[in-house]
Amino acid sequence: MTQAPARPKAARRRHDREIVLLAVPAFGALVAEPLFVMADSAIVGHLGTAQLAGLGVASALLVTAVSVFVFLAYATTAAVARRVGAGDLPAAIRQGIDGIWLALLLGAAVMAAVLPTAPALVNLFGASETAAPYATTYLRISALGIPAMLIVLAATGVLRGLQDTRTPLYVAVAGFVANGILNVVLVYGAGLGIAGSAWGTVIAQCGMAMVYLGVVLRGARRHGASLRPDVAGIRASAQAGAPLLVRTLSLRAILMITTAVAARLGDSDIAAHQIILSLWSLLAFALDAIAIAGQAIIGRYLGAGDAQGARDVCRRMVEWGVAVGVLLGMLVVLARPVFLSLFTSDAAVKDAALPALVIVALSQPICGIVFVLDGVLMGAGDGPYLAWAMLVTLAVFTPAALLVPVLGGGLTALWATMTLMMTVRMLTLWLRSRSGRWVVTGAAR
Repeated sequence: MTQAPARPKAARRRHDREIVLLAVPAFGALVAEPLFVMADSAIVGHLGTAQLAGLGVASALLVTAVSVFVFLAYATTAAVARRVGAGDLPAAIRQGIDGIWLALLLGAAVMAAVLPTAPALVNLFGASETAAPYATTYLRISALGIPAMLIVLAATGVLRGLQDTRTPLYVAVAGFVANGILNVVLVYGAGLGIAGSAWGTVIAQCGMAMVYLGVVLRGARRHGASLRPDVAGIRASAQAGAPLLVRTLSLRAILMITTAVAARLGDSDIAAHQIILSLWSLLAFALDAIAIAGQAIIGRYLGAGDAQGARDVCRRMVEWGVAVGVLLGMLVVLARPVFLSLFTSDAAVKDAALPALVIVALSQPICGIVFVLDGVLMGAGDGPYLAWAMLVTLAVFTPAALLVPVLGGGLTALWATMTLMMTVRMLTLWLRSRSGRWVVTGAAR
């Protein structure tokens, strides 16, 4: 058996440089996004408990309504990156414009659905009688910004596909600052209360969308790309995004099942679970940044017809995922006591969380591989496989998680099932990456 030739160090350094240049700004932009809600919470919290509770319900609904359409960023990134690799920038930008038109149409539809049903949605989420009016007010006003939010997702995908993650970082930071200033001015200066917070968020999101549209429009003019809606192009964007929507909904279902099971374990366990879930989400941002780099780089290599280059950078990104996962796992183990003290002084909550956090730490290298390969296959436009793999994962995870309270397991056992879920994802993604069927070159898959 002959040994494969070693990869040149120069190639590895080139891959490392590409990954860092794309992943670091992407991480900053990802972290900036949840700061919107945190800023709103900090400002609205001083208005009263009912207002803060209303904001909590409305924000959960709003985030759910928008996050299911994250495929607008993922699918657009892959499609644009392929055309960049093929050297056809006008087609790349045209592809991105199709994605933005799709985002506008979906955003208008979601807004139209949320506005009249806001009170019913708030009641469905179990808001109290005192919090419900505030939640309804915030949700109805914020719904006006949903089209802008989805445009931001699609336009972010365009820029990532163009190998630009710095502009999304700058826009996200500027949007966060503007949101904070507008909230203070409208909530307290203008005396609008929670309505002022909602209007501040809408204005900030619309401003971000306008900046993104300005960047895309400049690119379209420079390369002579048409701005008119193209039915065939919009339909193609929707078809590419549909499997990723299935993937996202399956993942959301897993997280909802996990929280529902944790709630059955008792008050201390659900409190500990929420703390752990917040940390798990933060760790996911670091790993997702590498995945975003993978989407952009893999799409570009495949678009350029460089199948071997795509395989090499995939291998290198997996190494990055494992290394970052090991580092994050070590940090979790070392920082457990300090981290928990930031959220609670309840000894019962800490006792429930400490061993579960060990499971989270041990799973981080697995998570690193999953996020990276997920990004690689997205960049390759392998959405249908990702959808089926996620449905298989959901089918394996659901009975395992539901058995936890039946068998008398606690929070540690529940997070062990989360590790099982990530392991199943890793195996399905690894098998696909090993098969090479994702390596389809050309400007379009």
